[in-house]
Amino acid sequence: QVQLVESGGGLVQAGGSLRLSCAASTSLFRIKSMGWYRQAPGNQRELVASITTADGTNYADSVKGRFTISRENTKSTVYLQMNSLKPEDTAVYYCCVTKDGTVYWGQGTQVTVSS
Repeated sequence: QVQLVESGGGLVQAGGSLRLSCAASTSLFRIKSMGWYRQAPGNQRELVASITTADGTNYADSVKGRFTISRENTKSTVYLQMNSLKPEDTAVYYCCVTKDGTVYWGQGTQVTVSS
């Protein structure tokens, strides 16, 4: 069982920045991939960014050049640095990990970007 706790969401003006954190209850060394997803009202949950054990990263086209995902294995934490935020980035952001074939989700953190 893996527990994930997200933090760092909030209200920010367009053009501003936020950094989300996801603390895992297990060592990241055994987790091959971690990711951030988001879901806006009326929309499906979508992948924002992911990172592998080898620090390979993948981003949604809509956030490339603005968001950066990183992981700190010693703290079992994954981060999502979000810069140049836009109103369309408003959503609940979820951390997700896959360990031993099981997918785990955090409770989500709200990000609201005002215009």
